[in-house]
Amino acid sequence: MLKKSCCIRIGPRNDFGCANIITSTGLNLPWVREIRYLGSYLTAGRQFRCSVSYAKRSFYRATNAIFGEIGRFVSEEVLIELVRCKCMPILLYGFECFFLTKSDVKSLDFAVIRFLMKLFRTVNNDVIEDCCNVVIS
Repeated sequence: MLKKSCCIRIGPRNDFGCANIITSTGLNLPWVREIRYLGSYLTAGRQFRCSVSYAKRSFYRATNAIFGEIGRFVSEEVLIELVRCKCMPILLYGFECFFLTKSDVKSLDFAVIRFLMKLFRTVNNDVIEDCCNVVIS
């Protein structure tokens, strides 16, 4: 069980070293910059924050798996509904517990926008914005 245990420091003095924590078996627990807890990745820093990079990676993996299986054989409406039901929960899992910065939100938005660009084969932001408005309403 020691492989799953580690220490992280959050707060204004997060950059300063801490004393080693020794287990009952005499082994040191490692100090890390990022840990996984209940599927979310917490990062060391001045504030309690999470990392969006793992969520985006999982979202891309899920959308590419859907594209790889059904690709261009179904309509765009079916693909959008599949991504909305299966992939969006992967992207947004656990973020209601964290304060997301503007850059975090933009990063998550970018993942969805890139999917839509791939789906509609365009890089025109106006087209993607219109598609987002239609999908949301």
